[in-house]
Amino acid sequence: MLSVELHSHSALSHDGRDPVDLLLEQAAAIGLDGLAVTDHDEIDASLEAAKKADDYGLVGIPGMEVTSAAGHVLAFGVEEVVPPGLSFDDTLDRIREQGGIAVVPHPFQSSRHGVAPHVTDEQLAGADAIEVYNSRLLTGRSNRQAEAFALDHGVPMTAGSDAHISEMVGQAVTEVGAEERSVDAVLDAIREGRTSVVGKRTPWYISFRQAAGGAKRRVKRRVDEFLSP
Repeated sequence: MLSVELHSHSALSHDGRDPVDLLLEQAAAIGLDGLAVTDHDEIDASLEAAKKADDYGLVGIPGMEVTSAAGHVLAFGVEEVVPPGLSFDDTLDRIREQGGIAVVPHPFQSSRHGVAPHVTDEQLAGADAIEVYNSRLLTGRSNRQAEAFALDHGVPMTAGSDAHISEMVGQAVTEVGAEERSVDAVLDAIREGRTSVVGKRTPWYISFRQAAGGAKRRVKRRVDEFLSP
């Protein structure tokens, strides 16, 4: 079994803080086997992390978090940006056209762009996997809903820290029954449901700090863009 962090954000995300090297250092320090950097509608940092991962003894999985018209979708195994704003179904098609897999994060958290209110059960069940444990939770209710849905519909399950600062990498990980230490083996195992989830809640004050820091960075970027010639 490989222990993989499938949901983390670098400074390239509008609400992330740290460069990829800090994310990789944290993943290696806590004994993970793999890391996916999944920035919002950006992929350059993830590709950088995937190239550097071997230096840290990690499997580097390229990916991103796509803002579809229905909400967020994690794309793994892609190397080109999947455009935001497409329909849920078109987003999944674009991911698979690149040979990637589509995983729906926090589907029942509408405040965090979960897709569940905007897609049918059939559409949601058509994803390659569902994130059933997201460590940035308040009550755990939405995680339980996601797990129940995945079990009822036979959809593979993943977990993710949704880390926006490097210290939170590894709060929630996916144990993957991969046949070898490679990106393709990890993705195949997720598709086939050879996974289990391990996670703990991100402390509320750190979640608040991540959210507040992200909001501050978004405002600064907008001001900088407005003032740039």
